[in-house]
Amino acid sequence: MKTISIKMLTSPEDLTLVKNLESLVWADEDSVPVNHSIAVVKNGGMVIGAFIDDQLIGFQYSFPGFDGTNVYLCSHSMGIHPDFRKMGIGEKLKLKQRDEALKKGYKLIVWTYDPLETVNGYLNLSKLGGVCTQYIENCYGNMQDILNAGMPSDRFLVEWRITEEPVSGHLEMDENGDGPILINVAIDEQGFPVPESVDLNYGNDANVLYVPVPSHIQAIKTDRMVAALEWRLKTREVFSHYLNKGWIVTELRKSQKPYLYYYILQKRD
Repeated sequence: MKTISIKMLTSPEDLTLVKNLESLVWADEDSVPVNHSIAVVKNGGMVIGAFIDDQLIGFQYSFPGFDGTNVYLCSHSMGIHPDFRKMGIGEKLKLKQRDEALKKGYKLIVWTYDPLETVNGYLNLSKLGGVCTQYIENCYGNMQDILNAGMPSDRFLVEWRITEEPVSGHLEMDENGDGPILINVAIDEQGFPVPESVDLNYGNDANVLYVPVPSHIQAIKTDRMVAALEWRLKTREVFSHYLNKGWIVTELRKSQKPYLYYYILQKRD
């Protein structure tokens, strides 16, 4: 395997490569203009690239944010070339982002992602140690790119507190029906997992809750969009309910069943 190099990008030439890769990843011409990304890197933001030789195979783009009290880094987008996925490039980009953010004095990095995209969720929570504190319905409106078309653009808000130790559940779960699993799942005639009833009655005595999600939402969208929409609506109901009551999502754990993952919810300290 060839060596992957990670570096900060500042030149118009490198940022043009980012613009082109962004258009390839999302099959969307509405990519960030180069003059905008140049302004971002000159004013507290950053663009990071992953290369094999001279080929850009991944990027991460972020800019400063301010909520009226605190300054933080807003991690807006990360894309990996389709031919180079499952090589750990996303994790390499995020760890470089953390290191550079610390140099600039940031303590918090925030971003959004689709909670049904389990590859992203596993990286964001279980590997990096971020937590999800908000569920945002249809965050970006109706998106028409190949990854988001046909579904409301619901998102988790991730908080990555890069100067603190990560929060994690590290508790055993029972997948035989005795654990606090908030969505019952059936298998349809095509072999897809389908969400059925939702349970919103846990929480008074439990300290940890589990929310199942399918492992391959894009395949479900392609073959059975109705089931994909059911996953969106059922998980929206659960996450909105519990996060609004002060719970946080701390981890995404692989299930013993190959078609499911489980999000872990914990009570906020």
